[in-house]
Parts: sequence; structure tokens; C-alpha cells
Amino acid sequence: MKIAEVGNIIEFKNGLQGIVEKVNENSVIVNLTYMENFNSLEIEEKTVVNHKRYKILYTNEA
Repeated sequence: MKIAEVGNIIEFKNGLQGIVEKVNENSVIVNLTYMENFNSLEIEEKTVVNHKRYKILYTNEA
């Protein structure tokens, strides 16, 4: 399993997407304001996601 890096865009929990801001040993901290419909979802700006619970959509690599 590939672990996300800072700046990667990940998807988790039924289609939520966000930008990884910090990588911890067992999880990442994700900024959810990346999503176009963020304001209508009424959720917190950031959340913690376990490495086992997300899929990397985009990376910083060329």
C-alpha cells in the first residue's frame, strides 16, 4: 500500500476528497475545502484518515 504525501489529493468515505496536509505514522490530516461542494456539506474543514481508508487520486509527481 502506497502512503500519501503532503499535497496529494485523496478520496475516502463515499467520495469525499481532500488535500493531504500532514502525514502521521498511521494516518493523514486532510483539508476538505478542496471539494467544490464543501460549503453545502456542513462538515469540518479538516479531518484525519487512516492510511488503510483512502485512495490516492493525484500526486505531485511529474
